[in-house]
This record gives sequence, structure tokens and C-alpha cells, in this order.
Amino acid sequence: MRFRFLTLFLPIVLMGTPLPSVVAQTSIKVIVNDEAITSYDIQQRARLITMTQRKGGATARRMAEQELIDDKLKLTEAARVRISVSDSQINGAYGNIARNVKMSQSQLSNALRRGGVNPQTLKDRLKAQLAWSQVVRRRFQAEVKVTESDVIAALRKSDKKDQNTSIEYDLKQVIVVVPKKASGGFKSKRKRESDQIRKAFNGCEQAGSVLGQYSEVVLRPVGRRLETELPENMRDSVNDTEPGRLTKPQQTGRGYEMIAVCSKREIQSDIAARTEMESELRAKEGEALSRRYLMDLRRRATIVER
Repeated sequence: MRFRFLTLFLPIVLMGTPLPSVVAQTSIKVIVNDEAITSYDIQQRARLITMTQRKGGATARRMAEQELIDDKLKLTEAARVRISVSDSQINGAYGNIARNVKMSQSQLSNALRRGGVNPQTLKDRLKAQLAWSQVVRRRFQAEVKVTESDVIAALRKSDKKDQNTSIEYDLKQVIVVVPKKASGGFKSKRKRESDQIRKAFNGCEQAGSVLGQYSEVVLRPVGRRLETELPENMRDSVNDTEPGRLTKPQQTGRGYEMIAVCSKREIQSDIAARTEMESELRAKEGEALSRRYLMDLRRRATIVER
């Protein structure tokens, strides 16, 4: 499930339009199944909406209140079906936003604060979105059906029908191993080594001579992958990496991981257009099921506005 507001985030954040200072006093405005939403919560979400969607005043406050009610329902339902969202997932989504707007996470946080928004407000929104996407996926995965004929019919009506090329990559994975109980100093050392490897790396054929200079570095073949087969969080970094080079190190549970783009070629195929259209159709059907699911939760909920 995509976060639609992100596409609107860039121009507003870069403008850095200051908003009034945060009001210290707060009061309970809505109760959702015994969960309180305060005036401060609404104020903060309204400011975020102003920054991301160019809505202001009473409109932003109404939207904020309804969003927060929905978020309470989404998180309650996620807890009921035993779905949780980790801090690392939230921080990862926050980092994706920062990259999309060409900022570091600290720069994004500073931009939010200049607009009168506590960065936690955005993280709370992301937590609800991440949890809800898992809830919807678990419940409706078997119900969202898109046939080949659906894809072909949709392609014929779209501007993607003439897209007959796809990008194919030959990839390998480089892992600079870091034990889970390693000290902060050792982790910093391995991060520096990862950066050194990335700088020196100049082709998969010569990978051994570079990696051999460091201990506990693993090279794994990924194989040939079409652009559309790559995970969304990997696609942009691979696409932005020149053949023979490495993507930026990403910290994982195994250490620092990079992807080596051994080669890249354009092939004659409409599979990319077909895959993209299938994803769009699945997303559209999934959104409709998600809306009905949330409406049902609202009908069964106890919502008291003060």
C-alpha cells in the first residue's frame, strides 16, 4: 500500500513555511473505543496535513480528526489480529520519505519542526499505515484476483501498451558481517570498511581482489532480475547504481549489505508494463476492500466527540 501523501511532501517541506508555535494546553476531544485523541494530537496532524496536502484551517482540522480516528481503529484491529510494527520498520519508512525529498532524516525532522510539527507525528501516521497495510494484506490477499485478461484489457486502454522494453540486471549481494552483540565501535569500523569497499569496487569480475582485503565479507549471487522483480525498497538504489558499482551500505541484522550491479541491459519485452499494470489493478481492488473494512470498523466502534 503506497503512502499517497508522500508525493505532495517535497514542495511543501522545501518551502519550510513556518506555522504558529505549538500550544502547550491540551484536552481530550475524541474517544475511540476508550482511546483518547487530544487537541494537541489534532493540532499536530492538522499541521502535517497543511504541509503535505496544502489544506489549512478548519478543513485541515476536520481531516486530522477523521484521520486520527481511523488510525486508532487501524491500530486496534492490528493488535486484535496480532500484527505489530517495529521501530525499525517505522524508521525505515521515515528514511524513505527523507530520501524521496533529498534530505537526511535529521534534515527532514528539522524541516518538520520549522513547520511546527513534531517528527513523532509523522512517525505515528506511518505506524498506522504500515500496520493497516499488513492487516489488509493478510485478510484480503486471497480475495484480490487479477487475471491475465484483466491486465491485457487494462493495458489496451492505457498509455503503457507501447512499452515493449524491460531492464534486466545481473546482481550480486555483498555482506560485511557484523555479529549481533558487536560493540558500537566495531559496528562503526565495519561501516567504514563497507564505505571503503564500495569506493574501491569496480566490477564483479575483480570483486575478489577488493573483498579479499577484509575479513568476514560474503559475496552471494543474486542472478538476473528484471527491474519489476526487485523489491520496491531496492529498486531505486539499483537503478541509480552504474554497472560495476555497489549500492550504498544498508544496515541489517546480518551487518552492512550492498548490491553489486554486475551488468544492466534493455531487453525487448512487455513484462514490465504487464507487471506494473497488474500491480495497479491489485492496488485498486485492495483499496476498495480496505475502505469497506474500515467503514465496518467505524460502524462497530464507539466514537465519542466532545
